[in-house]
Amino acid sequence: MASVLYQSIEALSRDKGIDPEVVVGAVEDAIALATRKYYKTQENMRAELDRETGEIRAYIYKAVVETPELIEDPLNQITLEEARQLAPGVEVGGEIRFYKPTDVLGRIAAQMAKQVIFQKVREAERDTVFNEYAHRVGEVLTATVKRVEMQDVIFDLGKAEARMPKREQSRLEQFSVGERVRVVLLRVDRAAKGPQVIVSRAAPELVTSLFQGEVPEIYDNTVTIRAIAREAGERTKIAVMSRDKDVDPVGACVGMKGMRVQSIIRELRGEKIDIIEFSEEVTTFAERALQPAKVSRVSIADLSEKHLEVIVDDTQLSLAIGKKGQNVRLAAKLLGWKIDIKSEEEKRQEVEQQMGGFAQGGTATAIEEVKELGESIIQKLVAAGITTVESLADMTPEQLEEIPGIGEKTLEKISTAVRHYFGQYEPGEERPAVPEAEQAKLEQAEAIADAQAAEEIDALEQDLTQAGEELPHSDGEEDGSGPVHDELAAEEISELTESGEALETEGAESMVPGREDTSERLAEHASAVDEGTGVESAETNPDGDKGA
Repeated sequence: MASVLYQSIEALSRDKGIDPEVVVGAVEDAIALATRKYYKTQENMRAELDRETGEIRAYIYKAVVETPELIEDPLNQITLEEARQLAPGVEVGGEIRFYKPTDVLGRIAAQMAKQVIFQKVREAERDTVFNEYAHRVGEVLTATVKRVEMQDVIFDLGKAEARMPKREQSRLEQFSVGERVRVVLLRVDRAAKGPQVIVSRAAPELVTSLFQGEVPEIYDNTVTIRAIAREAGERTKIAVMSRDKDVDPVGACVGMKGMRVQSIIRELRGEKIDIIEFSEEVTTFAERALQPAKVSRVSIADLSEKHLEVIVDDTQLSLAIGKKGQNVRLAAKLLGWKIDIKSEEEKRQEVEQQMGGFAQGGTATAIEEVKELGESIIQKLVAAGITTVESLADMTPEQLEEIPGIGEKTLEKISTAVRHYFGQYEPGEERPAVPEAEQAKLEQAEAIADAQAAEEIDALEQDLTQAGEELPHSDGEEDGSGPVHDELAAEEISELTESGEALETEGAESMVPGREDTSERLAEHASAVDEGTGVESAETNPDGDKGA
């Protein structure tokens, strides 16, 4: 039969939820420490608890070595020869025990043993609690309110106490002692004063667990929760998706007449819940996530940074943002994207500013670039607020004459300088010398223009021939090789050549002015030929008969 001391140890172990052997080891360590303290020795000491009698024996033990040369610690080692004098059957590697009486231990030694026992029990309790709850982080537990300390609430989990700090509470909830509530195990801290189990009522996992308990379709995975964002005590957004096309995920979560979701709202003390259908398309998902606001359009501003731009009607802007930005904040958390909400008017103004800045930045040239104006004229124009060549070119002579110091001669000089800047010269005006590199580009562009003009002439002649038309001939020949034909072709080529001479000298890409009019002039020429010869085209005379 176990002794009274061992029975007490077993009762303590059950209360603390720890192994009795841990308490027994704590008692033995405490007695050994107290005995060493009493005898004032540094020798190795152990204690043994007899479970039957309850007697505790303390003893000093020394390790047995073969020869004196091998002794490193005389206090804790003994030679084989000396050991066999005390115990004939001892071998090298064994130990010799020297028992010390414990009945001489006084009150101070007992008090020290008590402190050691309590310390060992607390350490064992910390390890037990940590091993019990460390792997259950994120799990929903049922706890009983034990007490309220300042702003923290202490719960009884059965095997340990849990603490819920203020930041993990919902502002809508108040607790009373003895109330049973569901909490989420947030983490387990191995603090110096013992393991602290931290629980929460503000974690999104609580809402997920409540939906799993209330909605059978979620419990059997017919409907899955893809994302959830929550601000405890305010609002929760939850995105659900159905694996069965015949099951409406939102309707399943809401329930008939809202019975399912209302049960969860009551559990959360009136917290608002938005249930939306999940979509793989981020723009569609964003439109649903911003409900109840109606979104005009959603565009991806930056794919790498996960940034969305949402445009809403002016009347929907405040609703989309929500109270203190709550709606857009929860939507961004639900999507995992940054959301920038703008009204239609704000977007319009932004586009106008961008277009205006682009136009100004793309064509604006400082007025100082026009060297022909001279310093005095430039200073007068800048003083009048004219800082770019484009703004100067847009002004009328009347507007320029209103500027102080601008007269007729100055006005004429400004006009000439602006025309020269844009490459426009009147007949008789001398053009500046063109660099060799630029001249080569002009010649190349001219050659290309001549080749294209010749191709257009050939194409026109082929079209006229296929239509059954003939060019006039001086000698009445039908083969189209008479002098009139040659003369018209020569005139056309001359016109095209002259039109190709007007080349732009500004910019890296030289264009041939007048090229766009080539087709029109060829068409007019063909029409004139028809009128002069009285030849009808195949479209007006399907039979191909020639006129008189």
